[in-house]
Amino acid sequence: MLRPIDSATRETKSLDGLWRFALDSSDLSAPWSAPLPGDLECPVPASYNDIFVQSPSLRNHVGKVWYQRTFRVPRGWAGQHVYLRVDAATHEGEVYIGDKLVVTHVGGYTPFEADLSEIVKPGEEVRVTIGVDNTLTNQTIPPGELKTDDAGHTKQKYWHDFFNYAGLARSVRLCSVPKTRVQDVTVKTDVEGKVGKVAYEVTTQGEHNKIQIDLLDTKGAVAASATTVSGTLSVPNANLWQPGAAYLYTLRARLTSSNSEVIDEYTLPVGIRSIRVKGIEFLINDKPFYFRGFGRHEDTPVKGKGHDDSWMVHDFELMKWTGANSFRTSHYPYAEEVLDYADRHGWVVVDETAAVGINLSIESGILGGVKRKTFSPDFAGDKMQEAHRQAIKELIARDKNHPSVVMWSITNEPASQEEGAREYFEPLVKLTKELDPTRPVTFANVLLAPVDKCRIADLFDVIGLNRYYGWYVGTGDLVTAARELEEELHKWAEKYKRPLIIFEYGADTVAGVHDVDATPWSEEFQSQFLETYHRAFDKVDAVVGEHVWNFADFATGPGFFRVDGNKKGVFTRDRRPKASAHTLRKRWHGKE
Repeated sequence: MLRPIDSATRETKSLDGLWRFALDSSDLSAPWSAPLPGDLECPVPASYNDIFVQSPSLRNHVGKVWYQRTFRVPRGWAGQHVYLRVDAATHEGEVYIGDKLVVTHVGGYTPFEADLSEIVKPGEEVRVTIGVDNTLTNQTIPPGELKTDDAGHTKQKYWHDFFNYAGLARSVRLCSVPKTRVQDVTVKTDVEGKVGKVAYEVTTQGEHNKIQIDLLDTKGAVAASATTVSGTLSVPNANLWQPGAAYLYTLRARLTSSNSEVIDEYTLPVGIRSIRVKGIEFLINDKPFYFRGFGRHEDTPVKGKGHDDSWMVHDFELMKWTGANSFRTSHYPYAEEVLDYADRHGWVVVDETAAVGINLSIESGILGGVKRKTFSPDFAGDKMQEAHRQAIKELIARDKNHPSVVMWSITNEPASQEEGAREYFEPLVKLTKELDPTRPVTFANVLLAPVDKCRIADLFDVIGLNRYYGWYVGTGDLVTAARELEEELHKWAEKYKRPLIIFEYGADTVAGVHDVDATPWSEEFQSQFLETYHRAFDKVDAVVGEHVWNFADFATGPGFFRVDGNKKGVFTRDRRPKASAHTLRKRWHGKE
């Protein structure tokens, strides 16, 4: 799915701003057929949960909400293909134009489009209503269950440890493109000696006489060109996209008529680089790369998961200050603006689906309760697997051209030690590799599935590990934690002989709590915890990366397990550094 752009032949119109807003209810019939009742307005993009302080029930609302506004189709769009693009609706969206349903979509973190060409007219004022449902079930990614208590109240149960923010958290845009147009572009890059290789494939819609493909350097000069819809461009002495030193070419695809008139033009940033796994090394441009960085969340006060450019740039600057060079989009695809920024500034990204919480053993093993099978028709069965397949397809379709994305992570902390795990995941790994054979595939293994019990690790090119010795296991005992961690890392390295990345390690810490004895929850303990892990990483050659959990404190769901959210951030939720941020800065700047 091509990202909307403005060009000589294309236009976009932002529909961000304040929308009318209402909760769904039994007495709200056909809310799309008239202006929404009440006086609530909600900003887009933003999660709605924390905005309406006078209605605490909204924060934990389960079900559908409605957004509505009017827009006017520009008069100059006559004869164009017109569509509405929703960058994300968490977790299910349905769009009405007037009283006509034009599109539905399941999946809270990837975009969808509604074709309006036969519905709206240039110059016309149009009412758009979007229903957004945050319900999670065994047919969604991430999964969940609905529970109704004796009083008739419905509650949402889910197994991921972050708050289930919902709504229109990313932009909504009205777009126009020519009816004869570039429909999709796929690029795959490689490096052979000093020659950059850009394999491209362009699909088109409608009749055209000719296609012109040009690869432009940063000065606008043509570095390579072609006149076919697919092929490989060779760039002698190519400027490579490198971690921390991004260089972006521009691929320009033009469709022209018989008299050489430009019918459509689409441009795409292209970073030429190679990605390979060789033995225990992860290579970018044939050079070993060591991942320094974070697991993160799209999470800020008030806006929840709502995208905000100010927060985004500030977060990147803080990560750069620590000496980080990479991050994982835990645990869902992030806003496209984040990847665009990473492309331009040389950040390395592990891109992850929203497949978090496919693990009922955490509930029974850590939290107690009746033991249930994760991989069964009642939970992770055929329906969830199909939703997972679709999530992988949409992730790769959206992010396939980003040079910053070097690896696909298809799940976080699944119950990979349980019977049925391999049958569930093996087809999904195969699908990922078929859709994109150029990038390695990984996952994040949970401690409940150690090296002798995990049934799926051999399927992956790179093995990710989430480990919390000294926190969830043997809390406060860093001496034992160091020994157990190092022993386990050696076992993984010896058995699989492939790169290991520690995707999560950390300890909850309350900013401002200090202790001479470095007790748990103090800033001193968090720093010593990280230092203990770093010493273990440095003793195992197969470890090629460390992503601290977490970049910043974040909101979690209700329950006894957290107090005011997850406090594992090395920055507070409002981005003030804890002592551990300085600990990381000292280590990571020393590993340049």
